[in-house]
Amino acid sequence: MKKFSLIFQELIYDFVHWAIQPLKPLLKPNSRMEKIIIPLEKLAKEVAYNCQMCGQCILHSTGMVCSMNCPKNLRNGPCGGVRLNGHCEVKPEMKCIWVRAYEGASLMPKYGAELLRVQPPVKRNLQDSSAWVNMLHGLDESSKVEWLSAEEQEKLEDLWSK
Repeated sequence: MKKFSLIFQELIYDFVHWAIQPLKPLLKPNSRMEKIIIPLEKLAKEVAYNCQMCGQCILHSTGMVCSMNCPKNLRNGPCGGVRLNGHCEVKPEMKCIWVRAYEGASLMPKYGAELLRVQPPVKRNLQDSSAWVNMLHGLDESSKVEWLSAEEQEKLEDLWSK
């Protein structure tokens, strides 16, 4: 059942990504339209994912789990303090965000391998802005560094799919 839910969420992600493209001229950073979009985005993502509105959403790359819910705000995997039961070292009552991300990504046929991509550091100046607007204008990726060559990335994706 969870797999079908995640596949459906991948389809919704693709639809939203497609649907907002024509709105790019209207949806500019710090515009009135962004101020209208932010509460809608926040409500939708907060209810579904406990979104922290970092402005650089990578839900599709983390098994549809908001990595900013990690007490250490880690965006590229667990800290090494994951307990044997898969729970967080900082909040023992909470399952590690990255254990949940791995479980979710392993069920996602389209975006699951994105879990292997190294994410750029969080740009704190984007906090509480619209990730949708930032994505449209490339602000969410402006600090991204390509850590792996295309060939290395392909090898990782091949390993993931086995």
